Amino acid sequence: MAGPHLSVWYNTRCPVCDAGIDWQRNKLLAAVRAGHLSFRDINDEPAALAAYGASLDDVRRRLHATDESGRLIVGADVAIAMWQITPGEGWLSQLFGNRVMLPVTRIFYDRFADMLFAWNKWKGHW
Repeated sequence: MAGPHLSVWYNTRCPVCDAGIDWQRNKLLAAVRAGHLSFRDINDEPAALAAYGASLDDVRRRLHATDESGRLIVGADVAIAMWQITPGEGWLSQLFGNRVMLPVTRIFYDRFADMLFAWNKWKGHW
C-alpha cells in the first residue's frame, strides 16, 4: 500500500479508544506492516507531542496524528485521514470530510470526545 506515513497517537487506557484503534489497526494491517501507518500510545511517550503544544490530556481527549511532513492533525480530521486510507471506507471520508459536513463532523466528534474524556477521568482510566 503506497501513501504518506501517518502516526496516530491515542490513549490505550481508554477502553473505547483502545478498542476502536485496535479494530481500525486490524483493517489497516497491510499499511502498518509496510510502515505507512503507525499507532502510538501516548501513555508510553507522554511528551511526544509537546513540541506541537499538545499535552498528555490533549491526546487523551482527542486523537492526534502527524503526517510525513510533520504536520499535526487533530480530532475528527484524524478519523477522516484514516478512513481515506482504509479499504472500503473512503466513502466515510468523503461523506464526513466534505466542506459542508466537516464542521458538523468536528463538532460531533469534539462533543463525543469531551464526554468520553470526562467518563475516563471519572472511571480512573489513567
